[in-house]
Amino acid sequence: MKQSNAESLVEVTKDQLPLHCPTPDGPLWDSHPRVFIPLEETKEASCSYCGTRYRLVDTPTK
Repeated sequence: MKQSNAESLVEVTKDQLPLHCPTPDGPLWDSHPRVFIPLEETKEASCSYCGTRYRLVDTPTK
């Protein structure tokens, strides 16, 4: 069963900024208009379309 995007947490590093959702590796069928995610000040933010959460980290844990 596929996990809902509201429960997804994606860790990103500074070299991946500026970040947008959906990401290039996301499935095309699950796509929505591109929206940029501001992580420079808050370090964590959610996509207003799908709810995927993004967190800015120094080193990904996965």
